[in-house]
Amino acid sequence: MKLLDGKELAGYIKERQLKQVRALRQSWRTVPRLAIIQTIDNPVIDTYVGLKKIYGADILVEVDAYKIDQTNLMSQIETLNKDDTVHGIIIQLPLAEQAQTQAAVDAVTPEKDVDGLGKDATLTPATAMAIDWLLAGYNVGLNGKQIAIVGNGRLVGAPLAKLWNNQGLKTTIYDSKTPDLAAELRQADVIITATGQPALITKDMIAPGAVVVDAGTAAEHGKIVGDLSAEVRELDDITITPEKGGVGPLTVCALFDNVIQSARRVADLHGQQDL
Repeated sequence: MKLLDGKELAGYIKERQLKQVRALRQSWRTVPRLAIIQTIDNPVIDTYVGLKKIYGADILVEVDAYKIDQTNLMSQIETLNKDDTVHGIIIQLPLAEQAQTQAAVDAVTPEKDVDGLGKDATLTPATAMAIDWLLAGYNVGLNGKQIAIVGNGRLVGAPLAKLWNNQGLKTTIYDSKTPDLAAELRQADVIITATGQPALITKDMIAPGAVVVDAGTAAEHGKIVGDLSAEVRELDDITITPEKGGVGPLTVCALFDNVIQSARRVADLHGQQDL
């Protein structure tokens, strides 16, 4: 078994980002700032918000978290859109009232939409970018491969399929209700799963030599778990993300890359062209 260790790659990216942020702060008086809006109390969400705060502090990016009632969501977005000191805005999903999700992400100014989820977004969605980085970092070639994406959610499946289809890669999207999912996945060279359904993917669904990326997240017995059943990790002839430290660390990196890119745009508006 070969592991796709996102933590290792994230360390190199983090060093590069710290240098970029220092240049922005010291030379151009631009302090990158991320605002996170949360409308639901949930241990998984709290964990991810906490990780973003820690990462931001490590690379000198300011991170402000707002846990609010959803009735105040649109006004909070409007306030942050108008704040020139804020370079990135995240609507932490899921919302308490999920019917408002698309309207909320669309309300974020495109240049500040660092999750890349709005209809006019100009930045690449963070998790899709992270998975792309992870496979490239371990020299996993995708050209000519059969790529299966399990789950078509707005955070992972849909943006990843769009990213790779734009690169000319062949992707097929499945979900937990796909008839004979096991037979379909056994034809795949690369499997990306992001359904949030624990133990959905079992070892009989995976062909020898396959590459498997688990980007699913769910809370089970107080722990954050992915989509893979434990038995999948008994296979010794596959390439796979570890139980912890696969896509997650790089997703945070990708998110902050977008924040830095947005801050650089502001610096460019003030005359700096090469940071």
